[in-house]
Amino acid sequence: MNDLHTWLSQQHHGLRTFRTFQQKLETLGRDDPAQRGLCRLLSGLVGSYVEAFDEAPLPVEIADNAYHRLLALVASLDLHGDADRRLADINRVAESRIWQ
Repeated sequence: MNDLHTWLSQQHHGLRTFRTFQQKLETLGRDDPAQRGLCRLLSGLVGSYVEAFDEAPLPVEIADNAYHRLLALVASLDLHGDADRRLADINRVAESRIWQ
C-alpha cells in the first residue's frame, strides 16, 4: 500500500482521483491475490463515495475530508503484517466511512 499511499498523497481530492484509485486497487488485487479482499473492500468504500456524488455538485469541504480520511486509512494498512494485523486492517476498512 506504500505505492498507493504515495500516489494518493500527490493527487487532488476530486472524484477522478477516487476513480483512478479504484482502478489501481483492481490492478493490485489482480497482481497480488493475497490482497484481493482488502482491495475489494477499499474499492467498495471508495465506490460508494463516487456513486453518491457522481453527476452531483461535490462540496469542497466534503471532498477534502473524504480525501484525508482515505489517505489516513491507506497509510494505516500493513500488507506485510501477520495474519492478525491483516485481519484487523480488513475489519477496520470494512467499518470505515470516508464521508457522511
